[in-house]
Amino acid sequence: MRMAFRKISRVGSLTGATKWYLSEDCLLAAKRVMYVVEYRRFYLRDLESIVVWPSRTWLLRPIIPGLLLAALGFSLWHWVDFTAGAIAGGAGLAWAALELGLGPTAKSRIRTAGATVDLPLVKRTQRAGKVLAKIDAAVRAIRGGVMEQPTAPIDQPQPDASNQASPESGPAASPVGDLT
Repeated sequence: MRMAFRKISRVGSLTGATKWYLSEDCLLAAKRVMYVVEYRRFYLRDLESIVVWPSRTWLLRPIIPGLLLAALGFSLWHWVDFTAGAIAGGAGLAWAALELGLGPTAKSRIRTAGATVDLPLVKRTQRAGKVLAKIDAAVRAIRGGVMEQPTAPIDQPQPDASNQASPESGPAASPVGDLT
């Protein structure tokens, strides 16, 4: 049987990227650093939690380049030319506005039965809801099909078919197994 992997997320960086794939039974992280690819497989049955939170230093992304380009624009406007200063200053303001509009960058932690791993799942926290919903649906599908109803012990008598309620008399009480 061939498993189909669907790409659900990609988080890029200067040195490489991490791509996330989802299949019927596992979540796969392919982390590329320069020319080396490291694979991490997380089985959906073993997943305990996936936590995504905003990075503490995400405000540095719009502030530092925005201020540097604005300062460059001011110095160009003052010493060189108004047009060059306006272009550099406008680029700094546009950079800051874009970063603020995209929202905070994200950090994530994946906890399984055997390990806890800090790997970037999404770049921004706004996208985390979509990716986590896909993973949650896959986990519910794999765990829902695996859960078994408990069987009655042999020494207990089985209920008679004649004592069961008819469909007209209302819903019959059925045993509910502990699924935790």
